[in-house]
Amino acid sequence: MDKQHRIRKNEEFQQIIKLKKAISNSTFVIYYDDKKEDDCRVGISVSKKMGNAVERNKIKRQLRMMIKESIDLKTYPFDIIVITKKHFLENNYAINKKILEKILKKVTII
Repeated sequence: MDKQHRIRKNEEFQQIIKLKKAISNSTFVIYYDDKKEDDCRVGISVSKKMGNAVERNKIKRQLRMMIKESIDLKTYPFDIIVITKKHFLENNYAINKKILEKILKKVTII
C-alpha cells in the first residue's frame, strides 16, 4: 500500500472516529467515512497491548498486505481506520485475511 493511500495524521484519525460509523467483530474494529480524495485511504492502529514495537510493526505490515490484496483502493468508496483487537494474535494470516475481507464487505453494504 503506497503512502498516498495512508491516513497518517492524528487529526484525520480523530475526524473519522468521531463520526462513530463503525463495524466490529472479535478481531477488528473498522471506522469509515466517505472518501475525501479520489482514492481510498487507510489508517491502521495497533495497541501497545498487542506486543512490543517489533510485533506491532509486523501486524501493521500484515494488515497493509491484507488490505492491498482484498480491496481496490481506486474504487473502494470509503476512507477507513482499521484497529486490531487481541484476537488477531490467535489466528494465522489466512484466517485474519478472511475475517478482514468479510468485515470490509459489510462496510460497503451499509
